[in-house]
Amino acid sequence: MANKEIAVIAAGCFWGVEELLRKMDGVLETEVGYCNGNGENPVYTLVKTGTTGHAEAVKVTFDPSKLSYADLIRAFYKLHDPTTLNRQENDIGTQYRSAIFYVSDEQKKTAEEITKEVEASGFWKKPIVTEITLLKKFWSAEEYHQDYLQKNPNGYMCHYWR
Repeated sequence: MANKEIAVIAAGCFWGVEELLRKMDGVLETEVGYCNGNGENPVYTLVKTGTTGHAEAVKVTFDPSKLSYADLIRAFYKLHDPTTLNRQENDIGTQYRSAIFYVSDEQKKTAEEITKEVEASGFWKKPIVTEITLLKKFWSAEEYHQDYLQKNPNGYMCHYWR
């Protein structure tokens, strides 16, 4: 059995983020859901209003011998615009914020280092507004959201590799 590590990231609508990440070498599994908001057991009909404080996020299970957490965070910064506060393309609201939800002090340190690296690279012309915060709780989204773009290949997606 491969080594496994978990990462949780938010970069706008979770459908496109999941679709891009699932294709990366070393990613073993993806799951979309909601994290770090107010109230237990959030549901899409409430999260989409932007009033619950939850972020649409993707939990990524990966093999660290094939994909490092640092490289996963570098990819995160290439699949969305981390300079737009609470927005990706037409999706607007706190539920679409750019965020890295760390699960260990080591992940926090790595996320902060990679964020500084990306900021210093000049790739993004505006300041990065990505939130780096402790993962408090992740709730799995409704089944119809899981693997959404696999089930609906012509579905909405505002993410692409930059």
